[in-house]
Amino acid sequence: MGKKRFYITTPIYYPSAKLHIGHAYCTTMCDIFKRSKVERGYECYFLTGDDEHGLKIEKNATAQGKDPQQFVDEISESFKQLWSKLKISNDDFIRTTQERHVTTVQKIFTKLMENDDIYLGKYKGWYCKECEAFWTDTQAGPEHLCPDCHRPVEIAEEEAYFFKTSKYVDRLLKFYDDNPKFLLPESRKNEMINTFIKPGLEDLCVSRTSFTWGIPIRENPKHVIYVWLDALSNYISALGYLSDDDSLYKKYWEDEDCEIIHVLGADITRFHAIYWPMFLMSLGERLPDREFVHGLLMMKDSKMSKSKGNVIDPLFLIDRYGSDCVRYYLAREVNFGSDGSFTPEQFVERINTDLVNSFGNLLNRTIGMINKYFDGVIPEYKGSNTTLEKEIESLVNETIDKYEAAMDDLRLTEGVVLVNELVNRGNKYIDETKPWEVAKEGNIDALASVMSHLVNVLYTAGILYHPVIMDSCDSLFDQLNIPQDHRNYDYIHDFGCIGGQKVGESKPLFPRLDPAVEIDAIKKANGILD
Repeated sequence: MGKKRFYITTPIYYPSAKLHIGHAYCTTMCDIFKRSKVERGYECYFLTGDDEHGLKIEKNATAQGKDPQQFVDEISESFKQLWSKLKISNDDFIRTTQERHVTTVQKIFTKLMENDDIYLGKYKGWYCKECEAFWTDTQAGPEHLCPDCHRPVEIAEEEAYFFKTSKYVDRLLKFYDDNPKFLLPESRKNEMINTFIKPGLEDLCVSRTSFTWGIPIRENPKHVIYVWLDALSNYISALGYLSDDDSLYKKYWEDEDCEIIHVLGADITRFHAIYWPMFLMSLGERLPDREFVHGLLMMKDSKMSKSKGNVIDPLFLIDRYGSDCVRYYLAREVNFGSDGSFTPEQFVERINTDLVNSFGNLLNRTIGMINKYFDGVIPEYKGSNTTLEKEIESLVNETIDKYEAAMDDLRLTEGVVLVNELVNRGNKYIDETKPWEVAKEGNIDALASVMSHLVNVLYTAGILYHPVIMDSCDSLFDQLNIPQDHRNYDYIHDFGCIGGQKVGESKPLFPRLDPAVEIDAIKKANGILD
């Protein structure tokens, strides 16, 4: 890829209720992308945060007898606790109640007004309290339901400021055509055009007067800024846009050598793919390079929903199984970009199959044979001479190339699958070469070569898996006694670079899970009924 650095963001999450594994999913995938870039020598800035304004927050706080700020402070801390336990390596955590954000959003609103893109009027339309969005008669339909969340909407009327979306429709459609990878998967772009733009995009209401929990407009303080204009601005307010220190903005937004990637859920695509580009066009700023819409993580029978109560608590999974198991499951089980489901059965099976039986088993078997046949010293690599050895070395190099291409293109699940397939091939290689028989025959050179190839498969897998399961890969490096200066991406293209050192103590990378016990534990802890 041609870009020198990367700026990747999650959506900022709404702290209205209990966290669930859907929050963990998006953030973990962004973290994997960031770590994979950094380990390959790129600069990557990773932003996440929470969206703390709006009527829903105000109502939830009142219902609990709390001040809205106290309410969001408590939930914001729970986000940070989850990211810490998941080993998320975000560079910043933006909160929309922070002064740096509030000031920037007010300046943005003023700038949009000065550009004659905002005017004062009156709004009457169908309003969804959950999504904090107004809808037209056509969009609400005869049943008067929100097109996004499908809850009932109600007629609302108030004085409001409006953003001139009609001014930017043609320019946005041209941008879509000129940048086919801007919005992926492709189906999302078609949805934006056919469902929202073609039927007629009305000017966007960008202020409210019916509640106060928001950022006041400096020019008219009885209005608070529409929560989506407020929230979307986080991507640039966190970088210091329109502030005295805008060095990060210049480095990660203005500089064309930086690729800007927003990762978001399907339910907020419209705001990111239509209104955010229009706001940036009005401000005269560049648009993101890519908006990648990940799929929904669902329960077996329906979308995971805080209101339905059918959510999986990620903190329970992390505390019981460790962050590596949870991170691996999220990256491996659901193809990034597609919808997927969580079941306790799938979780336990994935951990046992991929991490215990395949990855951990390959390491354990290899160290055991090196201790048995070579007094614990890894044989030096002396080339690939047999057909099988050449196949293994070739597969390692192919895996690295395909992995890099997949990770660069946000096909993160595909990257993880490639490493899993390499590990599986390593286990098959043991069955094919039968080292125990080679040892009986006394062919020490052939046996040494098998061990060398196995260790270098494990080394490659450890480096490639590292952005996903850091602790386990560090343990693998310790057990193989990999030199510190080789525990990075610098030597990965040098097959055979590992050899000559004495292996450390062999320890299981992952404990085998008892399916009956663990499935029952997950169900009970999360209130899952059969």
